[in-house]
Amino acid sequence: MDIYASDEEKAEAIKQWWRDNGRSVVAGVILGGAAIFGFRYWTTHEDLQAQNASVLYQQAAIQMNQSEYDQAQATVAQLTQDYDSTAYAVFAALELAQVAVKKNELSKAEEQLSWVLDKAKLSAHRDLARLRLVQLNLQQENYAKANELITNAETVAFSSMFAELEGDIALAQGKNDEARGAYQRAVASIAVGDPRQQLLQLKLDDVAVAHEG
Repeated sequence: MDIYASDEEKAEAIKQWWRDNGRSVVAGVILGGAAIFGFRYWTTHEDLQAQNASVLYQQAAIQMNQSEYDQAQATVAQLTQDYDSTAYAVFAALELAQVAVKKNELSKAEEQLSWVLDKAKLSAHRDLARLRLVQLNLQQENYAKANELITNAETVAFSSMFAELEGDIALAQGKNDEARGAYQRAVASIAVGDPRQQLLQLKLDDVAVAHEG
């Protein structure tokens, strides 16, 4: 706009600019307002979901602690169905699986762990569920299924544990050479000072003695 223009000319120029650009400005304001409202609604919804899931998780934890197994199953089922995107559902499923193992209801434990493996967002949670599924199948001598579940860990912290389990599966099948190789990988990937070092070394020694025999 010309700074030397008269007031009438300035007013007319403003009106003309508004006629040319008014719709875009209004649309931009509306879209911006909608985006802000949408974001606030989403964060409020997420907060509410987390709060509701937290209440149910605490309820499930109390039920499991008080040996109210049937009630705990129902509460965890609600969590995994209605709040499956929350970490609370993952924690509840993992804990219910532990209770099921203690009650020797291994199929129910496997169901919970499989859910975590399929739904958990964090790789550490998926690795933990897979690790426990392998242990379950090894316990039941389902070696083929246990081997199918053995994969490279998504998180470094689980690498040694997966290698150790691979060795356990091989040893259970009488495959001592494979077991020794797996245990050696487990030792190589374990953190220095980890208390599992001694156990792994004992397993390696046992495999060596069996091989010599």
